[in-house]
Amino acid sequence: MADNSEVRDDLKYTVNDEWAKAEGENVRVGITDHAQHQLTDIVFVELPKVGMKVRQGDVIGQVESVKTVAAINAPVSGEIVEVNEELEDAPQRFNESPYEDGWLAVIRMEDPSEYEGLLDAAGYREKLSE
Repeated sequence: MADNSEVRDDLKYTVNDEWAKAEGENVRVGITDHAQHQLTDIVFVELPKVGMKVRQGDVIGQVESVKTVAAINAPVSGEIVEVNEELEDAPQRFNESPYEDGWLAVIRMEDPSEYEGLLDAAGYREKLSE
């Protein structure tokens, strides 16, 4: 089955359908277009707390859709330095704009090599085609 989800070349990806964008020593994190299509209508989001220390792979938030609840995992280790509080009142932004308005959090990276180890766009497209 073909997956028509948008995959951006300027982002890195996890096998769990999170995207990550390096911004200096920080990484902005969200769920991919593919993930929001799978979840359908997102009705609730649980945000992480600013100041929270996370390890790569830790659950940093959850999204609840009309179908299911899904965890959002940290693509890198570090400290949460910003969260997208607008999602509390407008969780549908994950669906409408997963790569712009639908970001979840910003993590200050401890180890930039973790970011480098994430999937690139080609690798993520390959995962989606499996």
